[in-house]
Amino acid sequence: MCGIVGYVGHREAVPILIGGLKRLEYRGYDSAGVATLGAGGKLDVRRAVGKLVNLEKVLEQNPLSGNTGMGHTRWATHGRPSEENAHPHRAGPVAVIHNGIVENYVELRDALVSRGHQMASETDTEVIAHLIEEKVKAGMPLTRAVLGSVRELRGSFSIVVLSETAPGKLVAAKTATPLVLGLGEGENFVASDIPALLEHTRRTIVLEDGEVAEVGANEVRLMTFEGAPVERQPRYIEWDAVAATKGGFRHYLRKEIAEQPQAWIDTLRGRAQADSRSVTFEQELFPGGDPRAVSRFVMVSAGASWITSLIGKFIIEELCGVPAEVDYSAEFRYRHPAIDARTMVIAVSQSGETADTLAAMEEARSRGSHLMALTNTVDSSIARKADVQLYTRCGPEISVTTTKCFLTQIEAFYLFAIHMAQRLGRLSEAQVQELIAPALAIPAQIEAVIGKERQIEKIARKYGKAHDFLYLGRGINYPVALEGALKLKEISYIHAEGYSAGEMKHGPIALIDENMPVVVLIPNDNVFEKTLSNLKEVESRNGRIIAVTDHVNAELEEVAWEIITVPPTHRLLAPVLLTVPLQLLAYHIAVYRGTDVDQPRNLAKSVTVE
Repeated sequence: MCGIVGYVGHREAVPILIGGLKRLEYRGYDSAGVATLGAGGKLDVRRAVGKLVNLEKVLEQNPLSGNTGMGHTRWATHGRPSEENAHPHRAGPVAVIHNGIVENYVELRDALVSRGHQMASETDTEVIAHLIEEKVKAGMPLTRAVLGSVRELRGSFSIVVLSETAPGKLVAAKTATPLVLGLGEGENFVASDIPALLEHTRRTIVLEDGEVAEVGANEVRLMTFEGAPVERQPRYIEWDAVAATKGGFRHYLRKEIAEQPQAWIDTLRGRAQADSRSVTFEQELFPGGDPRAVSRFVMVSAGASWITSLIGKFIIEELCGVPAEVDYSAEFRYRHPAIDARTMVIAVSQSGETADTLAAMEEARSRGSHLMALTNTVDSSIARKADVQLYTRCGPEISVTTTKCFLTQIEAFYLFAIHMAQRLGRLSEAQVQELIAPALAIPAQIEAVIGKERQIEKIARKYGKAHDFLYLGRGINYPVALEGALKLKEISYIHAEGYSAGEMKHGPIALIDENMPVVVLIPNDNVFEKTLSNLKEVESRNGRIIAVTDHVNAELEEVAWEIITVPPTHRLLAPVLLTVPLQLLAYHIAVYRGTDVDQPRNLAKSVTVE
């Protein structure tokens, strides 16, 4: 959840740390801090509450210097946002930054206090600093002190440690939350996410669970928590630093909406093309190479990925004829799920680091299920835990609110279902070509929808002062209503709910009046007329109807106050084109209301704690 950056080398550390934190601020922005080893190996710390700009002001007034340092941007879990709870946390000569949760911190804190340690914060992180300090003061080398301390911790965590007793060195350790090393020439880096490194290097090593890294300017050593050496070759990351900038747009969110056509093309590339008679993937996805070995799918996910999983359920069941269900990751392992070796569990996560989804995978593994990761992030924790991986190829998505990853997750489900259905003998080559053709048309169609932005912006200004919104859809487009409502809630702070249009009369209709905008997804499908009938119920109660459709007729024009049109496509891809206007609507309402579009309050990009 929090952002971590570390540097050891020949340059001044602070500018590198601040630059990296700026690329990670989407992971947390309740507070921020940096620590360096300055002249004579003296440890010094600067911290500030709020966004990173506040820390920069502190550093202008009270600078830090040194060639070894670490920085942190925080999303609060233990302890309220405050300077005393900000990282780095210091205990004597030792400073620690931390992402995750130490589950046994209360018993550790009580034991440390009983031994004379004085705590200055409300956080679990400070406990780690005191554990390491105790061992360092007893004469233990820093790396051994870290090894001894992490073995006392329970929970999911990644930490970086800096100490006056080990100049020119950082020690990093992780369990279930991400940590990656960047390898340079005469300098090395540590970060919680790859974008923080790209300005300086593309050679990376991802730490696995239960590993510690000793990082110097010219050497990196890996070992297990037990101290056994680990050998791992670095990987080359193809993203460039420009991909993580705003590219001339006012907000990352708007830039990433514009990137959706290219993201779609990248996810499609090499898997299907205009003359394809099949969909192929980079690896075999089914146990034993046999799709018939799968009798059921269970998708485990959270947030927007849970919504794409609902859409995936419609696609898989229609094309493959195999039952599929969707579960919240946070609930899955607590309900004794009825799964077995013939169940394929698909873990869906943009970041690949969602703690609840990782825990759900552990539950599925214990019951013998085949695990597939559907994620955007190569070598993420979820990808590594799975048996097979199906990657979207969006590149970095910086805005907390997902856009391009949402659409390409739908795309991945669509391609996967075609692939499986053909191998099951349910689709002929001609039918596969008929399904691929509309997928190839999607990028240009997304561009066409974005071309209606001016109309959507006017609608946003017209309804942007509303206190509540209702979103309606049916069938495969009911999840799109959920996504539209989620987007609006996240970035504009307007209360919004998504419902099946057929369910509206079973409760939500009581809320509708002349102050209630009602956004309806109404493509020209088999329930067009039924959805139109639902809209007449809204009209009779003076609701303000905003229709998103690929088919305008006289009856719709009569009831709708606003109509946004999208190009027609295959019914299983309709959610893609219907989602884009809702992204733009939420974006422009948020801009109109003056909220923080890219970093909405209380949210973080990847939720790496339970």
